[in-house]
Amino acid sequence: MASESRFRTVVLPAFAALAAVVAVAAGAIWIIDATPDDDDTVANSPAPVAGPQLVHLGDSFASGAGTTPLVEDSPVMCQRAQANFGERIAATRKLTVTDVSCAGATTEDFRVAQYDGVGPQLDSLSTSAKYVTVMIGGNDGALFTTLVGECTRLAQDDPTGSPCTSALGRKPFRAIATHTQPDVTATLAEIRRRAPSAQVLIVGYPRLMPAARTCRPAVGIADGDLDYVNRIEAALNAAVRAAAKATGVTYVDLERPFAGHDACAARGTRWIEPQYGADTAVVMHPNERGQEAIAAAVAAQMR
Repeated sequence: MASESRFRTVVLPAFAALAAVVAVAAGAIWIIDATPDDDDTVANSPAPVAGPQLVHLGDSFASGAGTTPLVEDSPVMCQRAQANFGERIAATRKLTVTDVSCAGATTEDFRVAQYDGVGPQLDSLSTSAKYVTVMIGGNDGALFTTLVGECTRLAQDDPTGSPCTSALGRKPFRAIATHTQPDVTATLAEIRRRAPSAQVLIVGYPRLMPAARTCRPAVGIADGDLDYVNRIEAALNAAVRAAAKATGVTYVDLERPFAGHDACAARGTRWIEPQYGADTAVVMHPNERGQEAIAAAVAAQMR
């Protein structure tokens, strides 16, 4: 599988990272060689170009950043892992796959090159695609880079208060409503246009934190900011869900499957690695068990 790249640090990439990482990829297409034999002229006409049956798009949550091994020959800065949910689904269903997911990707990177030599993710689509899996939106406007990075920084001086809520207020919610939702909607509409026969499935982001408690130092969010962070993630998922509904795309909700498996859960139970004490190099991202759970949730809604 061919791939490509550019590097972008993300602190919460799509809740894409409290600490974090990289991203982008290209794809491969398979061409059937059907040159006619000398004796066969009409019956054996050239076969059409065959594209991938599954195209996997998105940011570091989609690429499986932090899990290993990486997809062979993929750009290291995209952190595209063999364990990511798109790759898992393709392997289980024996589908040919083009995986162009890339850590740090935004909806803009679906239309323009994310890194030198790495084309827009939308260029991987073709009319032969049967499924398109997508996870995008959390990096738009550096939403979570700002949110989690700033919240963690402010919590150092006021760990029991709500310093991030006071500092950022309604800004993240306005950004989601005025930029993220319309951008995701436009992106999904373009995916539908380029892959008209495919079932498109866009995945919401898993809840990174529990509803009722913080867990410093594992995750450095102040006590009073927990509800604020959770409400922003809920607003992001609501925007992604609305974009899916507006474009006739299947929305895959992860909040229920990930309940009790957040970054504050114990090792062995958690599906999100914490900010400190993580078992992976990329924090606040799904680990291999998390990617497996996402794959199961997506597969359950595939035609």
